[in-house]
Amino acid sequence: MTTMTEQTTQVYSVFIRATPEQVWDAITKPKFTTQYFYGSVIDSTFEPGSPYLGWAADRSRQYVDGEVLESDPPRLLRHTWRSLYDEDTAGEPHSRVTWEIEPQQGGVTKLTVVHDQLEASPKTAEGVAGGWSYVLSGLKTLLETGKPLASG
Repeated sequence: MTTMTEQTTQVYSVFIRATPEQVWDAITKPKFTTQYFYGSVIDSTFEPGSPYLGWAADRSRQYVDGEVLESDPPRLLRHTWRSLYDEDTAGEPHSRVTWEIEPQQGGVTKLTVVHDQLEASPKTAEGVAGGWSYVLSGLKTLLETGKPLASG
């Protein structure tokens, strides 16, 4: 896993032994996201203009608010992002997350996540800086082993 972290643009890449379609399902289907994305249910139709929402597994609390900007399964998903799990981040403007999925040789897929437009959202930038590495490590582990990186 490589990481280039700046205050306003964060880029994370990971190589996963899985097909692009499996990676797409892992980032869009709650049965996967609840196992690696801090227990979150991602709720969206993934059509441009539709909401992109992140909820607690029991839907008692909303963690993320956004809108799908671009969707090209299983190659690209781009959406806005506002962290609602903290008062400081909830008051900041939306930033943007781009998921780029690229097939590689030998049954491997490269997944790159770019979280940018963080200029006006310094608390969000700080809050997600460590989180994305954990999320992508969990996604990779889940797809390659069938088991979550960590329980609960």
